[in-house]
Amino acid sequence: MTDTFGYIFAAVIVVGVVALSVWLTFVVPAQMAEDRGRSALAWILVSLLLSPLVAILLLWMIGPSEDHQSAPDREWPSV
Repeated sequence: MTDTFGYIFAAVIVVGVVALSVWLTFVVPAQMAEDRGRSALAWILVSLLLSPLVAILLLWMIGPSEDHQSAPDREWPSV
């Protein structure tokens, strides 16, 4: 019985680590890039080639593009 619990626990940990890795590598840089008016695909590639942390820090440091409308001025769709 304890072996089964151990395998299930290990599987949950592995799935969690994989989900966190995918989220940090693809979702966070893509969303940050889109919010700043930059190419999500380009920043996903930066995340894959360098590291997700480097991509996130670079996006945070360079800020929004000059022709990008700031987030508070955007109008959200009504439900």
